[in-house]
Amino acid sequence: MKVVISGYGRMGHMVEKKLLERGITPALCSEDICSVDPALARESVCVDFTFPESFRANYPFIAKHFKAAVVGTTGWYDIADEVFTEFEKQGCTLIWSANFSLGVNALFAAVQKVSAVLKDHGYTPHITETHHIHKLDKPSGTAKVLGDMVEAGLGVAPEIDSIREGEVPGIHTVEFEGSCDRLTFTHEAFSREGLAEGAVAAVLLTEGLSGVHEFKSLII
Repeated sequence: MKVVISGYGRMGHMVEKKLLERGITPALCSEDICSVDPALARESVCVDFTFPESFRANYPFIAKHFKAAVVGTTGWYDIADEVFTEFEKQGCTLIWSANFSLGVNALFAAVQKVSAVLKDHGYTPHITETHHIHKLDKPSGTAKVLGDMVEAGLGVAPEIDSIREGEVPGIHTVEFEGSCDRLTFTHEAFSREGLAEGAVAAVLLTEGLSGVHEFKSLII
């Protein structure tokens, strides 16, 4: 399996580390994905952890030239339909997620179930997310996904508080408060390693897969 990493910052280096642990040496780590040789791209899975504006500019090239893509970049979901259509049209497999952490996806599963159980029982939801000061999107993509899940299951849209401080990798807390009790679900990341681990798991899932998929739909 050939893998090209788009964006060779902190997450790019972490993805490279996790790939090497699986015995996969990246074919290329690039800060300019559009400069990749199309011949290499046709044989490769692109792993994209860049910036929202970068992915917005680069996704047509990725969809046209790569055989598959795993996208962990957030902040582009307002053009999701456009992006998904392009990948479908070009026949490029896409696995995307607001958060590739396996722990966060377990949180998704729990919140989805609890929201449905508590529907019509007077519970008020609230979400708090805390990240490092370098994170550009606010609220986080993960918080938005959690919010959509709560609204779909509970029938009530939660307020989302976003905090940016220090070098916090990521904390997401979902609360359901009723007249008799409160349920609290929290995922705290100790590092970005969990994101990279999940992204590499997604890379392996692209084998024999076609179409556009949200990561959580493939594992929960």
